[in-house]
Amino acid sequence: MTNEVKQHVRVEVDALRDELIALSEDLYRNPETAWQEVESARKVSALLGRHGFEVTDGIVELPTAFHARAGSGRRRVAFMAEYDALPGIGHACGHNLISAMSTGAAIALARYADALDLTVEVFGTPAEEGGGGKIEMLDRGAFDGLDFVMMAHPAPVDVARAAPFAVSHSTIRYTGKAAHAAAYPTHGRNAADAMTIAQVAIGLLRQQLSPSVRVHGIITSGGEAPNAIPQTTTGRWYVRAEDLDELAKTEEKVRGCFEAGALAAGCDVEIEPESQPYAHFRTNEAALELYSQNATDLGRTLVTGGPEAQMCRASTDMGNVSHVVPAIHPYIGLDCFPVLNHQKEFADHCVGEVAERTLVDGATALAWTAVDLAKGWQSS
Repeated sequence: MTNEVKQHVRVEVDALRDELIALSEDLYRNPETAWQEVESARKVSALLGRHGFEVTDGIVELPTAFHARAGSGRRRVAFMAEYDALPGIGHACGHNLISAMSTGAAIALARYADALDLTVEVFGTPAEEGGGGKIEMLDRGAFDGLDFVMMAHPAPVDVARAAPFAVSHSTIRYTGKAAHAAAYPTHGRNAADAMTIAQVAIGLLRQQLSPSVRVHGIITSGGEAPNAIPQTTTGRWYVRAEDLDELAKTEEKVRGCFEAGALAAGCDVEIEPESQPYAHFRTNEAALELYSQNATDLGRTLVTGGPEAQMCRASTDMGNVSHVVPAIHPYIGLDCFPVLNHQKEFADHCVGEVAERTLVDGATALAWTAVDLAKGWQSS
């Protein structure tokens, strides 16, 4: 019975192929960044609505979040749709494919939802790229009562197990005093110098940090003119660690570096969190084994090591969800290594023949995993 249903689901995904590709390519051509995904959310939810899902837009007071539901079974299985793009480089993390895979899996599965005693759901989740959209949704009760959540994320190669770093995101703002850099330099307090000192301090700190820690950032505004001492300098910085405990300890040390910059340059510093910290991931081992077998049955080759597999360490707000609802977050490959996520070239690999095959395989593997879970629940 399970294999028969899975084959029917595969036929359903294949029948959806053109619609899913069109959705993915539309999102790719029209990227929208965190919290601005108005059209992206509408397009994804509209496709679900056309296939009979009950859709609610703007859930939990987040305008670019949505919920779609089909079936009336006792067990609630949800697929996550991410659709925010990266500033300047578009869908260089493949969120256009994530939306299409989750949507395809849900639509294909919905026809068999009642027979499987499932309620099939899709959540449109904004602002994964730094905004923590799923954390906001989690805190506001969007995922209450779910039995399982899953999604598949594009990567250079297939890696089943997610092992992301916990991460915090902060905006750093130094405020000093402007002055003419030639005529009155002693009357100024240089905010750009404060940021430079902090960067040097972080660089020196790294030799005392655990190999599992990452600290990195950019300067978003360094000043207005070379002949004016910068009054304000801002930057965005991420701190990553193996888990939330290590993250908290590391953040304290990094904060000291930013405060040192302010002290040395005679400036004030503000450190403002951009979202709540992203947590490390808790994988549901039984479901991961099911997904791995399904991906293998589809001809996917799962990689467990090497530099090409390192995307599995990227941080995600799905980590926070996994601490509350059983979850998996496999990575599905575009066969593009050494082209990597967050490179413009990776965006180019998120459309085309290989991307289309990856989309169909991802939707099928996710839906098959839901079928296997449902059968397991029915027999328990």
